[in-house]
Amino acid sequence: MIIRALATTAGVFVLLFAGTTAASAGPIVGVPELTHNPLYKQGRLPAISCKATKGTSKASTTKYLNKVVGCLNSAWRKTIKDFVPVEVDVKDKIKSGLCFTGLQVSGSFAASCSGGIQVQLGSDWIKAKSDQAILIEVTRAYAGVVQGQTGIGEAWWALPTRDEKDGGKEQTHRYYLQADCLGGVSMKVLGRSAGNWNPLLAAETPKEYGRFNWYGKPANRLHWFEQGYKAQGPSACNTWKAPSSKVA
Repeated sequence: MIIRALATTAGVFVLLFAGTTAASAGPIVGVPELTHNPLYKQGRLPAISCKATKGTSKASTTKYLNKVVGCLNSAWRKTIKDFVPVEVDVKDKIKSGLCFTGLQVSGSFAASCSGGIQVQLGSDWIKAKSDQAILIEVTRAYAGVVQGQTGIGEAWWALPTRDEKDGGKEQTHRYYLQADCLGGVSMKVLGRSAGNWNPLLAAETPKEYGRFNWYGKPANRLHWFEQGYKAQGPSACNTWKAPSSKVA
């Protein structure tokens, strides 16, 4: 049993438990919303001068999160047809669990949910002096909203369900690795850099996620993140046509 993202026709994401996943292993065929999405035809996104400074108080951190997402809205708005600005819902504790699933997370997290970004803000993020790993989580959550607004999430969910030898893991990897790639685009747009992105990619991922293998091999996570970062645009993020080895 794994967690999948359900994308409704409105591009809304709700994480829920599903016993089966969709589509056969290998590159996707016959689903243009995934393989030939207009998103991939977009060029480089403009670099954004985002003066977002994270303090070490709840108020300053909340302001910082809203500022970052506002900057991302400015960067992505011309890339997506009928773009809807993304909003942030920040709470101390989300009683319904991660996006209404009931999955309780003890620390801070950011997740795409209901067309926006849901943030559970705890002392770990508030007290953090460096925001680099936090920003990766926020940009990845933003990527989930991009996938929703472009129809990618809905198309992934609608893939025909059948029994697969891998339980549908490969196509799940394609979806989440694409989010890593789009997150890389956003990090480049925001002007962030690091000598080694690898330890940062999962640094702020909640420990409760540990039982779910959404992304596959760490080397492939790094590959797709760097693809997006180098391209500074979503044209590099078509995981749906990639060979199985690149999404394992």
